[in-house]
Amino acid sequence: MIRLYLIGITVLITAILATLFAEKIQCKTWYDFLNGPSSSYNYWSVLKFKDMLWLFIAYPLLLGFGSFVGNLIYQKLFL
Repeated sequence: MIRLYLIGITVLITAILATLFAEKIQCKTWYDFLNGPSSSYNYWSVLKFKDMLWLFIAYPLLLGFGSFVGNLIYQKLFL
């Protein structure tokens, strides 16, 4: 149970940092992506290639890396 908690905390921290980074590089976040169609009729034309690259490739990879780091922290502390 502690392992899952540590992994969850590191994924959460990674997600927060990744969202801040996305705003810094002016990419859409998941919040923008999910709320976009309700705010604009032609929202899909507003999305750029870098937004899609960020949302569907880079962001999941970063979260997976956060999970990996959380597991490493658990292994170093408890094994």
